[in-house]
Amino acid sequence: MSGPSSASDTPITDPRELAAVLASGEKPRTDWRIGTEHEKFGFRLDDLRPPTFDGERGIEALLNGLTRFGWQPYQESVDGQPPRTIALTRDSASVTLEPAGQLELSGAPLATLHETCKEVGSHLREVREVADELQLGFLGMGFQPKWRRDEMPWMPKGRYRIMRDYMPKVGNLGLDMMTRTCTVQVNLDYASEADMVKKFRVSLALQPIATALFADSPFTEGQPNGYLSYRSHIWTDTDPDRTGMLDFVFEDGFGYERYVDYLLDVPMYFSHRNDVYVDASGKSFRKFLRGELDVLPGALPTLRDWNDHMTTAFPEVRLKKFLEMRGADSGPWGRICALPAFWVGLLYDATALDAAWDLVKDFSMAERHALRDGVPKYALRLPFRNGTVRDLAREAVKIAVAGLQRRAMRNRDGVDESRFLDELIEIAESGKTPAERKLALFHGEWHGSVDPVFCEFAY
Repeated sequence: MSGPSSASDTPITDPRELAAVLASGEKPRTDWRIGTEHEKFGFRLDDLRPPTFDGERGIEALLNGLTRFGWQPYQESVDGQPPRTIALTRDSASVTLEPAGQLELSGAPLATLHETCKEVGSHLREVREVADELQLGFLGMGFQPKWRRDEMPWMPKGRYRIMRDYMPKVGNLGLDMMTRTCTVQVNLDYASEADMVKKFRVSLALQPIATALFADSPFTEGQPNGYLSYRSHIWTDTDPDRTGMLDFVFEDGFGYERYVDYLLDVPMYFSHRNDVYVDASGKSFRKFLRGELDVLPGALPTLRDWNDHMTTAFPEVRLKKFLEMRGADSGPWGRICALPAFWVGLLYDATALDAAWDLVKDFSMAERHALRDGVPKYALRLPFRNGTVRDLAREAVKIAVAGLQRRAMRNRDGVDESRFLDELIEIAESGKTPAERKLALFHGEWHGSVDPVFCEFAY
């Protein structure tokens, strides 16, 4: 989840400005970049519990320790208390906190996957150095495998307190989404409105396939939960007003204005004014545009408000000034690199994009929803037409490999970016997801305990 926007405080006087924000993201192909974000669970090495924010071994101590690597602290004050370090920035990247202290790297916009994977590796080494001193570890999975919701800490961030109060009003699993999930996502560019539309449709239709390939959240409170991607299932009961498959994206005439209409119907969470989060949960942004928001009488929204509001919609694929593919469970270093490789291979090569569209263009709305609803439980084994999701996954990975090979972005050893898809190729060919492999260990050499996951799969 994002922190406060750095956009302008200029009031919005013309609703057409909202679509113009999305259009301002258009870039020529030569300027397309790759932005990768991933989250991970912290745990104390002695008792495996998640670290609190405060204390000698707390999350704030970890953030302050990372400043030795040139990260600049970002501080926030809640309820008039002294400012606390809740995020870090360096160049065009940031380290932020999810509600229960899950640590997120929002990477810089980079030109190649080689650079992206180097960035991830450097970040994990920095975190490991500081975490070792604090006797902490970090784990990449889609859902917290051991601890109950009420055992998870809360970070002192104003927006999270508002969301914490609002979530139970609109869904049963929103607080689990906030405190017990981790994801990896990629942010990619578009050249024009038409290019955005095609990429949005392809990525939305194929998002369940990515969810299946990356499925890695089979445990809840120490036991199998009956799902392979429980993280993905959680989004089906979080908040129907701001989640889902966005059927309108596939309708004729879809573009920036139609997406703005959708966002205007997403209830607000807050307005960030004078370093204070004003609780506007459930309020209408349309009324805000008319100066009729009762919690801010007469005030008009600013571009900062609009940018903040765009981050509070949580569909499977999200449009801001770029497209965000959001549907994968977090995992180890190799799969963090594989997620952007999958989508760059599909979307940044014209031939691959055409092939991916050919793969999904005749999916019906019912089929898209069946994929979305069935993949969290069955992943690659989910039946689809005359085969399974595994068949779709093998074809999608094949298209992505060819797309990366045509991009021909090589490292100093002359190796192209398709190397980052090796793990996905193995998963698709074997038909065994990371979740299924952990379940086999749980029922085998782990003897019914999830505790070994914190050792064997930690960064």
